Amino acid sequence: MVTEGAAALELRDVNVSYGTHRAVLDVNMRIPERSIVAMIGPSGCGKSTLLRSMNRMNDFVTGAKVTGEFLFRGKDIYAPGTDPVLVRRQIGMVFQKPNPFPSSIKKNISWGPGINGYQGDMDKLVESSLKRAALWTEVQDKLDDSGLALSGGQQQRLCIARAIAMDPDVILMDEPCSALDPASTLKIERLILELKERFTIVIVTHNMQQARRCSDYTAFMYQGELVEFGPTAEVFESPKVELTRDYVSGRFG
Repeated sequence: MVTEGAAALELRDVNVSYGTHRAVLDVNMRIPERSIVAMIGPSGCGKSTLLRSMNRMNDFVTGAKVTGEFLFRGKDIYAPGTDPVLVRRQIGMVFQKPNPFPSSIKKNISWGPGINGYQGDMDKLVESSLKRAALWTEVQDKLDDSGLALSGGQQQRLCIARAIAMDPDVILMDEPCSALDPASTLKIERLILELKERFTIVIVTHNMQQARRCSDYTAFMYQGELVEFGPTAEVFESPKVELTRDYVSGRFG
């Protein structure tokens, strides 16, 4: 278990099941603040399920059950009385497929803060969010155009800007580059590295080279279990577990 620095999120004995199927088994993980954690492993190993549990997105899945503790700022996000909407405000999420709202670029950014009572200068918030997402120079003259008119890579950066506008502490990313071309993927990877200065980022990826390029820590999951978690260089270059060594060397998965 990684113990350096203050923890943004801490998972203790976490299990996630769908009916009788246990998708995540007894996971313990401590995610340091302002770090990038990559979650790798073969399809169906539980990494996306675990990621969605980190901000209670699995609440929307019929039959999903989560046990254990998810500590954010020392408080369990699944504790009775916890507001899941507030949790998702503080722990944002970007999905695999870009999903901008069918409205203007500006409205994509301003809608969330607006319904949550933002009292500041909305135009400045829109601009700063788009700048942080490395999109401002490309869209500053077409803020009233539909977000759906953007390219796939631009749409994904718009979705990242939308998450940033809510001023979360943590941003979860589920395969954010899987639907993008290599050039757009490179832009997203550069953006992720820049965002670490302000946010803690957890990214699920099937691309092990992306994990090596972008992350400070790597979690390798297999059949619902967290097999190994540590600094990325160590996990890839000198893994402690033979199963991890086989996976990162391409012998299976």
